[in-house]
Amino acid sequence: MRHLTHLKYIDVVAKEKSIRKASEKLSITSTALNRRIIALEDEIGTPIFERLPSGVRLNTAGELLIQHVRFQIKDLSRVLSQIADLSGNRRGHVNITCNSTTIGNFLSFQIAKYRSNFPEVTFDIKRSNTDNSLKSLKNFEADIAIVFDSVLPSDVQIISSTNQNLYLLLNINHPLIDYEKIKLQQCIEFPLILHNEMEGIKNLINIWELKNSYKFKHIITTDSNEFMINYSQYENSISFHLPISFSRDTKNLKYQLIDEKDAIKGSLHIIQSKGRVLPVAAAKFVDQMLVDLNKKFPNETR
Repeated sequence: MRHLTHLKYIDVVAKEKSIRKASEKLSITSTALNRRIIALEDEIGTPIFERLPSGVRLNTAGELLIQHVRFQIKDLSRVLSQIADLSGNRRGHVNITCNSTTIGNFLSFQIAKYRSNFPEVTFDIKRSNTDNSLKSLKNFEADIAIVFDSVLPSDVQIISSTNQNLYLLLNINHPLIDYEKIKLQQCIEFPLILHNEMEGIKNLINIWELKNSYKFKHIITTDSNEFMINYSQYENSISFHLPISFSRDTKNLKYQLIDEKDAIKGSLHIIQSKGRVLPVAAAKFVDQMLVDLNKKFPNETR
């Protein structure tokens, strides 16, 4: 498998766009790394990187090669995971990409639950918008992606979809806190903190505004759920959240249901590249999530 080590070097250089930075990550000298790249280019018969004053970047031949490289690395990971399963010791690494609206408590709980059974499995979680998540799937940088209310291309396989109603997050002193269900028209007088990604929750709110000829008081946009939650303690603002990402209730904050007549909902999708066989660790982790999603949202998951 020595040739795969060399391929991994190429992958790291492509990601870092710098031989020096890649050599630091790989713990080899930049001179030795450059020699390996040149040797591979000689073997292929053409350069795969453009040398620039600021670093390197893949040329057309390199773009073709890197797809093969990443497929080989991921396929080896899948096979090694299957071999580990034969011995009864599930090992492996799971790469997940998701946007800011879906990265909350559910995913943290799922990973902790899985690792309690299989402590040798490691995870890499990256926060990305849907476009970048799709690129990560295509480039084999992610095994699965979790996205909300997004238009998906034909080369993506939807593993599961779960309907999610939006909830409001209010502090306990908020004027709306005592309402069992809240109409959105009641909310337009209060400052709104909104996700800045042009998709998901933001799109749903924009559509509601257009349909109903109302406009919220947008005061802050952010890609951080943590900021939205913390800020809500200091001002009588509102923000919208998905049940899948709820943090645990605190004594100062409460998630409040929107009246079903005003309900805004979208679909949470767990997706992978179409036709790809997931490594065992990733496949078993997906199975666990699906079981728990069906328990948590029994009438909304398909």
